[in-house]
Amino acid sequence: MKSLILVLSMTMICAVWAGDKPVPATESITGTVMEIKDVDSYTYLRIKTVTGDTWAAVNKSPVKKGSKVTIENVTIMNDFESRSLKQTFKTIAFGNLAGAGAPKAGHANMTHPTTAKPANAPDEKVAKASGANAWTVAEINAKAQDLKDKPVVVRGKIVKYNPAIMGKNWLHLRDGSGNATDGNNDILVTTTAEAKLGDIVTVRGVVRTEKDFGSGYAYKALIEEASIQK
Repeated sequence: MKSLILVLSMTMICAVWAGDKPVPATESITGTVMEIKDVDSYTYLRIKTVTGDTWAAVNKSPVKKGSKVTIENVTIMNDFESRSLKQTFKTIAFGNLAGAGAPKAGHANMTHPTTAKPANAPDEKVAKASGANAWTVAEINAKAQDLKDKPVVVRGKIVKYNPAIMGKNWLHLRDGSGNATDGNNDILVTTTAEAKLGDIVTVRGVVRTEKDFGSGYAYKALIEEASIQK
């Protein structure tokens, strides 16, 4: 993977939208829907904001042109390529549609890959995996350099899940070890296996370190090539 385009697994062919403007790094974007493009699972929206027009992508939703929307948990991507639409977006915001227009429960969340819950909310305690190469989330973060390119097994709860991005599913796993203040309570996992937000799973994969995917997404440790067992 050359860049973390925490986006949908779609690659592009054509044109940059001349009217696109950089979207400020923010937790949400609010504006009026000027244009709508639906594909199989997602809705693309051109939104008029106080700083200009920008494109956003959310899970497929019944949005009407002219309606006012708010996109929460925003992830900003540059030069995103969409094979489904056969076009490139110079700048696009991925996130969740807030309010009445949001998808019903059960739809995969397109969320920012960092904090999955308020910092003061304790993570659920999950029993450590057993057997060879078993570690907790905090241990993997602490021993990342020693575990680099080695197989590990970790059990935890999926607190973030972004499916079908660059041909993989991206999830964040927590097991109650570590803490948010130190940033060692969460581990990113990439896999071709399917899962669901909230699942408690056992992950087997290989530790990678110092991965910088661009757009502000750099990880001292993550698990790749993972298999998942419930």
